[in-house]
Amino acid sequence: MPNDKLVLCSHVKRSFVDGPQIIEVLKDVNLSASKGEMISIVGPSGSGKTTLLNIIACLDRPTSGEVYIEEALTNQLSDNELSKIRRRKIGMIFQDFYLLPTLSAIENVEVPMIFDDVSEAERKKRAIELLDLVGMSDRVHYTPRELSGGEKQRVAIARALANDPPIVLADEPTGNLDTAAGRKIVALLKNIAERKKAVLMVTHDPEAALQAHRVLILKNGVVQQELKENIRTI
Repeated sequence: MPNDKLVLCSHVKRSFVDGPQIIEVLKDVNLSASKGEMISIVGPSGSGKTTLLNIIACLDRPTSGEVYIEEALTNQLSDNELSKIRRRKIGMIFQDFYLLPTLSAIENVEVPMIFDDVSEAERKKRAIELLDLVGMSDRVHYTPRELSGGEKQRVAIARALANDPPIVLADEPTGNLDTAAGRKIVALLKNIAERKKAVLMVTHDPEAALQAHRVLILKNGVVQQELKENIRTI
């Protein structure tokens, strides 16, 4: 795989068994993402966007095909090896934030580093730097119930960056936000991509999708690259 490629999916298929039926969600998906690139993945509800993101995140395995994270062919890795890739190579931003409600913003950002055996002093230093990066330096000791939706998403982004992953995956990052907050989050994700990371964003929001460097449509189990002017018809 070329050195600038961080993600490569080749002929990826994913099917599920439902009683006597086999449901093909992903039929033949090919995509790549490079350093410094932000990609939007759009498509109708139920088209498999989240399934694709979960496969790239090593949370699910393809039925067939190949998925590379940097040089690692994930199909051939054990569960423990996949866990290490998730921890060190991938930052996941969920639509519903999934912040721990009893922890402060800084403590939530520290959590991934605990599992990577980072010292307490280094955890706190990096968490403060990341919260400053996402514009939350004045909210470090606030708990999730004290934060707005946009602020929670910013903390979630900081947490996704905790172990400095080269790949950031965002599943509907503006879905629970108002228009103004959503625009700020998308601008922040684009800024993160410019730090030589690959950002892949699943979204239903045409305005958010259009801010990416590339827009991919997932239709009938296949990813197609589309001209940006066509995106509003999806």
